[in-house]
Amino acid sequence: MEGGEIKDIRLKPDISVADLVSQMSSAGFQGTELGRAVELVKKMKEEGVLIFLSFTANMVASGLRGVFADLARIRFVDAIITTGGAIDHDLIKAYESYKLGSFDLDDRELHEAGINRLGNILISNDRYELLEKLVQPIFRKIVEKSGMTSPSELCREIGLSIEDRSSFLYWASRNEIPVFCPGITDSAVGLQTFFFKQDNPDFGIDVTADMKQLADMVFEADKTGAMILGGGIAKHYTIGANLLRGGLDYAVYITTAVPWDGSLSGARTREAISWGKLKETASHVTVYGDAVILFPLLMSKVLQDLGIQF
Repeated sequence: MEGGEIKDIRLKPDISVADLVSQMSSAGFQGTELGRAVELVKKMKEEGVLIFLSFTANMVASGLRGVFADLARIRFVDAIITTGGAIDHDLIKAYESYKLGSFDLDDRELHEAGINRLGNILISNDRYELLEKLVQPIFRKIVEKSGMTSPSELCREIGLSIEDRSSFLYWASRNEIPVFCPGITDSAVGLQTFFFKQDNPDFGIDVTADMKQLADMVFEADKTGAMILGGGIAKHYTIGANLLRGGLDYAVYITTAVPWDGSLSGARTREAISWGKLKETASHVTVYGDAVILFPLLMSKVLQDLGIQF
């Protein structure tokens, strides 16, 4: 049984984010779990742990994209693992913005207007027409050089083609932070790959090509840790890779999914111990809530406590 008193959160006009998060850690419920997550991430950085950042595409469509870009810019993380749609959204938003809508809009009207709804974020079809124009020259460059590529190398080439510093791919490519995307074919970029391949049959993405690089990173690390936002293939690729070394030493999950249906997305950190994806001695915490709210709070507190300029 853990000790400590529940303390009231006291608001004041000049309260800082770090102060608010500090108070939340003694408030109970998910505030306390967020406080535990802060301490684990700080410990990862202080101990020089190899840090993975895993997130899903929907988060890049949101304003959380800026936090990912900042973490790549200051080299806070050593590797990024994400889903194919994250590449779509990051590339498009480097040139055109998305619009804010509502969860309650009429989706039939949106479809007729050529607008796609992602929660309360609106993405018009012309954004994907733009994506086609942007990726085709990158594909041609790859064909001329080698024909085949890996997901991480494609992400690097896309990042190098971007001049907008709000992009996480921009910073990852320039700071040599690999971006692994095992499910890249399940995306608009993947669809464009299919179209391009009709006239360029030698072109292709080898989704197994990144596994050696990822395995080498895991094997060579003294300790590994992960900040995993959401679930799906990005989450599993992260913890699955660490199975090779007997599991992660540190893990922080932020999720809205529940564990009762046995889904990977809803699985709490403790479940990964049974698979050897987290060590039995690992420090870990699962925080429930929207990552768009929780992750900026977490990282603001971590960066301020560690004195990292960003």
